[in-house]
Amino acid sequence: MLIPVLVSALGGYLIGNFNLSYILAKAKGFDIRTRGSNNPGASNATLTLGWKAGVTVALADILKATAAVLLSRLVFASELAALCAGLAVVMGHMYPFWLKFKGGKGFASFAGMALGVDWRYFAIIGAAVILIILLSDYIVLGTLTAVISFPVSYGIVLGRLLPPLLVTAVSLIIIVKHIPNFKRIRRGEEQSVLAAFRKKKE
Repeated sequence: MLIPVLVSALGGYLIGNFNLSYILAKAKGFDIRTRGSNNPGASNATLTLGWKAGVTVALADILKATAAVLLSRLVFASELAALCAGLAVVMGHMYPFWLKFKGGKGFASFAGMALGVDWRYFAIIGAAVILIILLSDYIVLGTLTAVISFPVSYGIVLGRLLPPLLVTAVSLIIIVKHIPNFKRIRRGEEQSVLAAFRKKKE
């Protein structure tokens, strides 16, 4: 069991290092880590490159985690190894070695990991996230909802301790990475979704 988990985790981490937002921004002549929220992820790609780029990046970040989970499950027939592959993608996205461990905040890949584990989790979490974003107009609050609700619901349904604990550990790291966003909301400085789209139209 240890070898499949280690191989899956290593492979997932390497897959997670692929960062499309950074690549697209470089193609436009700038480092996305120096614009907008300084985060090489889907939300900042939307702010700095437009909604089409943001959607493309989000899909890439989601699918790389989903692919890692499904590939590990196919090769090793182990749900724990598959979960570790998906979680490692999230960690690779947040701490990519080729970007000096300064990556994104991991939410899209976290969602992709949930999709790979069971599409029903993804559907429920996705609906909840969209609802929270529509009500609050802040992406980060939807993120918070997802990273808290998934390990809780996963643990209740699974009835085992280790897998949801692993998810919880990664969830806590994602929450910590979003602390600056929560501080900006408190100060009234966090850019809302509607404001971002209006800015791009102008």
